[in-house]
Amino acid sequence: MHLGDLGADVIKIEDTGGGDYARTAGAVHGKTSYFELVNRNKRSLTLDLKQSAGVEAFMRLAANADVIVEGFRPGVVDKLGVGYQAVAAINPRIVYCAITGYGQDGPYRDRAGHDLNYLAYSGLLDQIGVAGSAPAIPNFQIGDLLGGSLSALIGLLAGVVDARTSGRGRYVDVSMTDAVFAHTLFPLLAVLDRGHAVPRGEDLLSGGMPSYGVYATSDGRHLAVSAMEPKFWQTLCDTLDRPDLRPCAFATGAEGQRIRGELEAIFARRSLAEWTAVFDGADCCVAPVLRLEESVDNAQLRAREMIVEVAGVKQFAPPFKISEHPFVARHGAPGAGEHSAEILGEAGFSAGEIATLRAQQVI
Repeated sequence: MHLGDLGADVIKIEDTGGGDYARTAGAVHGKTSYFELVNRNKRSLTLDLKQSAGVEAFMRLAANADVIVEGFRPGVVDKLGVGYQAVAAINPRIVYCAITGYGQDGPYRDRAGHDLNYLAYSGLLDQIGVAGSAPAIPNFQIGDLLGGSLSALIGLLAGVVDARTSGRGRYVDVSMTDAVFAHTLFPLLAVLDRGHAVPRGEDLLSGGMPSYGVYATSDGRHLAVSAMEPKFWQTLCDTLDRPDLRPCAFATGAEGQRIRGELEAIFARRSLAEWTAVFDGADCCVAPVLRLEESVDNAQLRAREMIVEVAGVKQFAPPFKISEHPFVARHGAPGAGEHSAEILGEAGFSAGEIATLRAQQVI
């Protein structure tokens, strides 16, 4: 979707049965599905890659493509006859990106997995949550989005840039577990220093410092306090009329918990709205913890036009603003095979050939 938002012609290849599993599975609320939120600016081609005619059609498209992204388990595309080596033989400039849970090699390469599994193996899940409690399950697919989306995007775009100058494409192997693991920086600092991670809820960014944490308000809501730098912590202390706490920004251990208790008692005296009004005028990195429906209506996010309507469905806008390249929603999520004839026609298939493929249930 990011590539489509940037202007690429994205062809989504689905099987000839139910198509993308997300069409029928996953979260559906009312008339809006998860599928609709992540498939704008794509065209859909249904293709049976288990038939030789389907493989031939794929390769005719691949001959002029810049990028191929696949999400099968390792080795499957090679068995189908549409792997990197086969495509590179007819299109040396191809950038072929494989996204898997664990990568193309290693003892776990063939294992099934989902986001929670990747977080578990990377050591991150053990770090999420409150001290003394079980690991918390994030309602945000960290591995899928950090690894399966953004890390893949970086790798394949680098490959495209290189192919434009060298004439040679690249194979980009993205493991969602690797992507999460490579970004667990604070836990790694603890391991390098102590030989083991700090227990959940006790590291610097997870509750170990009073200057960085979440505090409850009198109405059961919460404030996010991240006054880590001395200047912000001092402004926070002055705003709370507690100049005596100024030296305690980096307190840890028992002293850190004592200071945190002091802040908990202070923040519990007023409602979220009252504290929001107080800190709107104080430059010390304190923000209300908004519910998503409040974020959708937040003045900053509205000013950034981060909610757009595509084909009647409200969704998130791209997270990048590029000069002289305004976001354009060319179309919403496609129906399965909606563009099959159109795409094949552009690739040089005649009307008769397309009709034959349809009759053979290749498309």
